[in-house]
Amino acid sequence: MENKSRLKITKKKIIFFDGDGTIWYPKKTKHKEKPHWIYSLQKDYREHSKHLIMVPTALSTLKKLKNMGIIIILLSTHPQTPKQANIVVQHRIKYFNLDKLFDEVHATRESHSSKGEFIVNILKKRKIAKNKALMVGDSYRWDYKPATDVGVDALLIETDYIKKDVRGRRVKKTIKKLSNLLNYI
Repeated sequence: MENKSRLKITKKKIIFFDGDGTIWYPKKTKHKEKPHWIYSLQKDYREHSKHLIMVPTALSTLKKLKNMGIIIILLSTHPQTPKQANIVVQHRIKYFNLDKLFDEVHATRESHSSKGEFIVNILKKRKIAKNKALMVGDSYRWDYKPATDVGVDALLIETDYIKKDVRGRRVKKTIKKLSNLLNYI
Protein backbone atom coordinates (compact mmCIF):
# COMPACT_ATOMS: atom_id res chain seq x y z
CA MET A 1 0.00 0.00 0.00
CA GLU A 2 2.97 2.37 0.37
CA ASN A 3 2.96 4.91 -2.41
CA LYS A 4 6.26 5.15 -4.28
CA SER A 5 5.64 8.63 -5.69
CA ARG A 6 7.67 11.27 -3.91
CA LEU A 7 5.97 13.95 -1.87
CA LYS A 8 8.19 17.02 -1.84
CA ILE A 9 8.37 17.83 1.86
CA THR A 10 11.42 20.04 1.39
CA LYS A 11 8.93 22.68 0.26
CA LYS A 12 6.70 22.12 3.28
CA LYS A 13 6.91 24.67 6.09
CA ILE A 14 4.48 23.06 8.52
CA ILE A 15 3.50 19.48 9.38
CA PHE A 16 0.42 18.58 11.39
CA PHE A 17 0.46 15.30 13.31
CA ASP A 18 -2.31 13.31 14.89
CA GLY A 19 -1.59 12.02 18.43
CA ASP A 20 -3.30 8.67 19.12
CA GLY A 21 -2.00 5.99 16.74
CA THR A 22 0.47 8.36 15.08
CA ILE A 23 2.80 9.67 17.80
CA TRP A 24 1.80 7.26 20.59
CA TYR A 25 -0.29 4.10 20.82
CA PRO A 26 -1.39 1.48 23.40
CA LYS A 27 1.40 -0.90 24.45
CA LYS A 28 -1.03 -3.79 24.34
CA THR A 29 -2.45 -3.39 20.82
CA LYS A 30 -0.04 -1.01 19.03
CA HIS A 31 -1.25 -0.66 15.40
CA LYS A 32 -3.41 -3.80 15.54
CA GLU A 33 -6.55 -2.03 16.85
CA LYS A 34 -7.73 1.57 16.73
CA PRO A 35 -6.15 3.24 19.77
CA HIS A 36 -9.32 4.92 21.01
CA TRP A 37 -10.28 1.96 23.22
CA ILE A 38 -7.90 3.34 25.84
CA TYR A 39 -10.39 6.11 26.66
CA SER A 40 -13.03 3.57 27.63
CA LEU A 41 -10.96 2.56 30.65
CA GLN A 42 -12.72 3.77 33.78
CA LYS A 43 -9.68 5.60 35.13
CA ASP A 44 -8.30 9.08 35.30
CA TYR A 45 -6.66 10.34 32.07
CA ARG A 46 -3.27 10.23 33.82
CA GLU A 47 -3.77 6.48 34.25
CA HIS A 48 -4.39 6.09 30.51
CA SER A 49 -0.87 7.35 29.80
CA LYS A 50 0.60 4.36 31.62
CA HIS A 51 -0.92 2.15 28.91
CA LEU A 52 0.67 4.14 26.07
CA ILE A 53 4.10 4.10 24.43
CA MET A 54 5.66 6.23 21.74
CA VAL A 55 5.36 4.86 18.22
CA PRO A 56 8.80 3.59 17.12
CA THR A 57 10.75 6.30 15.24
CA ALA A 58 8.32 9.06 16.32
CA LEU A 59 10.83 10.85 18.52
CA SER A 60 13.73 10.69 16.05
CA THR A 61 11.45 11.78 13.18
CA LEU A 62 10.12 14.76 15.13
CA LYS A 63 13.66 15.81 16.12
CA LYS A 64 14.89 15.64 12.51
CA LEU A 65 11.95 17.71 11.27
CA LYS A 66 12.50 20.26 14.05
CA ASN A 67 16.20 20.51 13.13
CA MET A 68 15.15 21.21 9.54
CA GLY A 69 13.16 24.22 10.76
CA ILE A 70 9.76 22.75 9.97
CA ILE A 71 6.88 23.93 12.16
CA ILE A 72 5.35 20.94 13.96
CA ILE A 73 1.75 21.02 15.21
CA LEU A 74 -0.17 18.31 17.09
CA LEU A 75 -3.90 18.00 16.38
CA SER A 76 -5.49 15.23 18.43
CA THR A 77 -9.23 14.52 18.51
CA HIS A 78 -10.72 13.73 21.91
CA PRO A 79 -14.27 12.94 23.04
CA GLN A 80 -14.15 15.13 26.17
CA THR A 81 -15.26 18.73 26.54
CA PRO A 82 -12.82 21.17 24.89
CA LYS A 83 -11.32 22.19 28.25
CA GLN A 84 -10.85 18.59 29.45
CA ALA A 85 -9.60 17.47 26.01
CA ASN A 86 -6.90 20.15 26.06
CA ILE A 87 -5.83 19.01 29.54
CA VAL A 88 -5.54 15.41 28.32
CA VAL A 89 -3.54 16.33 25.20
CA GLN A 90 -1.19 18.62 27.14
CA HIS A 91 -0.69 15.82 29.68
CA ARG A 92 0.31 13.41 26.87
CA ILE A 93 2.83 15.89 25.51
CA LYS A 94 4.41 16.35 28.94
CA TYR A 95 4.24 12.62 29.72
CA PHE A 96 6.29 11.85 26.60
CA ASN A 97 8.55 14.92 27.03
CA LEU A 98 7.55 16.33 23.65
CA ASP A 99 6.80 19.92 24.71
CA LYS A 100 10.01 21.29 23.14
CA LEU A 101 9.31 19.62 19.78
CA PHE A 102 5.78 20.81 19.05
CA ASP A 103 5.24 24.45 18.19
CA GLU A 104 1.54 24.15 18.97
CA VAL A 105 -0.66 21.48 20.55
CA HIS A 106 -4.45 21.36 20.10
CA ALA A 107 -7.27 19.02 21.04
CA THR A 108 -9.70 19.06 18.14
CA ARG A 109 -13.42 18.51 18.48
CA GLU A 110 -15.15 15.20 17.91
CA SER A 111 -16.36 15.95 14.39
CA HIS A 112 -14.72 14.86 11.17
CA SER A 113 -14.28 18.41 9.90
CA SER A 114 -12.65 19.74 13.08
CA LYS A 115 -9.02 19.01 12.12
CA GLY A 116 -9.54 20.64 8.75
CA GLU A 117 -10.94 23.75 10.45
CA PHE A 118 -7.98 23.87 12.84
CA ILE A 119 -5.54 23.46 9.94
CA VAL A 120 -7.11 26.33 7.98
CA ASN A 121 -7.15 28.63 11.03
CA ILE A 122 -3.52 27.87 11.95
CA LEU A 123 -2.35 28.38 8.37
CA LYS A 124 -4.18 31.74 8.20
CA LYS A 125 -2.76 32.84 11.55
CA ARG A 126 0.78 31.90 10.47
CA LYS A 127 0.29 33.19 6.91
CA ILE A 128 1.32 29.87 5.37
CA ALA A 129 -0.14 28.64 2.08
CA LYS A 130 -1.98 25.31 2.06
CA ASN A 131 0.50 23.83 -0.42
CA LYS A 132 3.24 24.35 2.20
CA ALA A 133 1.41 22.14 4.74
CA LEU A 134 1.12 18.41 5.36
CA MET A 135 -1.06 16.31 7.70
CA VAL A 136 0.19 12.92 8.99
CA GLY A 137 -2.17 10.51 10.71
CA ASP A 138 -3.46 6.97 11.10
CA SER A 139 -7.15 7.48 10.28
CA TYR A 140 -8.72 8.21 6.93
CA ARG A 141 -11.87 9.80 8.38
CA TRP A 142 -10.24 11.76 11.23
CA ASP A 143 -6.85 12.76 9.71
CA TYR A 144 -6.44 12.22 5.96
CA LYS A 145 -9.84 13.29 4.63
CA PRO A 146 -10.22 16.44 6.78
CA ALA A 147 -6.84 17.68 5.51
CA THR A 148 -7.45 16.86 1.85
CA ASP A 149 -10.96 18.34 2.07
CA VAL A 150 -9.41 21.74 2.89
CA GLY A 151 -6.72 21.41 0.21
CA VAL A 152 -3.78 20.21 2.34
CA ASP A 153 -1.59 17.21 1.46
CA ALA A 154 -1.85 14.21 3.77
CA LEU A 155 0.03 11.01 4.51
CA LEU A 156 -1.66 8.01 6.08
CA ILE A 157 0.28 5.54 8.23
CA GLU A 158 -0.49 1.94 7.29
CA THR A 159 -1.89 -0.03 10.23
CA ASP A 160 -3.75 -3.31 10.63
CA TYR A 161 -6.99 -1.39 11.20
CA ILE A 162 -6.56 1.09 8.35
CA LYS A 163 -7.34 -1.49 5.66
CA LYS A 164 -11.04 -1.44 6.64
CA ASP A 165 -11.01 2.34 7.03
CA VAL A 166 -9.77 3.08 3.49
CA ARG A 167 -11.52 0.29 1.56
CA GLY A 168 -12.87 1.81 -1.64
CA ARG A 169 -11.46 5.27 -0.90
CA ARG A 170 -8.85 7.19 -2.83
CA VAL A 171 -5.78 7.36 -0.64
CA LYS A 172 -2.84 8.61 -2.64
CA LYS A 173 -0.07 8.73 -0.06
CA THR A 174 0.71 6.17 2.62
CA ILE A 175 3.75 5.27 4.71
CA LYS A 176 4.52 2.04 6.53
CA LYS A 177 6.06 3.75 9.57
CA LEU A 178 6.50 7.31 10.74
CA SER A 179 10.18 7.53 9.83
CA ASN A 180 9.23 6.84 6.18
CA LEU A 181 8.03 10.42 6.18
CA LEU A 182 11.71 11.36 5.96
CA ASN A 183 12.08 9.37 2.71
CA TYR A 184 9.87 11.95 1.00
CA ILE A 185 12.30 14.75 1.78
